[in-house]
Amino acid sequence: MSDDLRHFKAAFAAAAASLSRVDDNYLRAVADGAELLIQAFEAGRRVFVFGNGGSAADAQHIAAELVGRFSQERSPLPAIALSTNTALLTAWSNDKGYEDALARELSAVSTGGDVAWAISTSGTSPNVLAALQTARRRGLRTLGLTGASGGHMRDHCDVLIATPATDTPRIQELHVVTYHAMCALIEERLFTPSADRSRVERTT
Repeated sequence: MSDDLRHFKAAFAAAAASLSRVDDNYLRAVADGAELLIQAFEAGRRVFVFGNGGSAADAQHIAAELVGRFSQERSPLPAIALSTNTALLTAWSNDKGYEDALARELSAVSTGGDVAWAISTSGTSPNVLAALQTARRRGLRTLGLTGASGGHMRDHCDVLIATPATDTPRIQELHVVTYHAMCALIEERLFTPSADRSRVERTT
């Protein structure tokens, strides 16, 4: 086997090992997070997703799945990825500071009962924590997606999903599987023929 193939085999084996560490406690947290989102959508509330770097990309991925579609043709769900307004992000970060940029945007667009969904592999990103604190003050429900330690996000989330991994690439890989599973359940609960149609109508 060439060195390149050994490298790729090791990478896929590491990802598989992380997935194998998922247990019932983790899955219950994922279910609790999905339920929080379902309740918000049923009530006509919005979900704001945010993070830094790869987690910001995940936030946009999640918003695309919810607004567009995951696997079903259905009505859109109101999900917004913060930090996609680069003019606001760069202006506020330059003039006031990056730590408050997400909190500032969340303050402008959210109302009580909405959901703030924070993503941070470390659980310690200052701007993510500041946005969660702002969300709590404004009466939003808070959901966190992070790594095994949970970091300081544990103190600011109604539901915390802490993946059983400590290495950033492995955490991010688990995050993708996790939010894909959540999107699938949300669609099933809100849009399958067996669902209560009145619940679906309140999300559209």
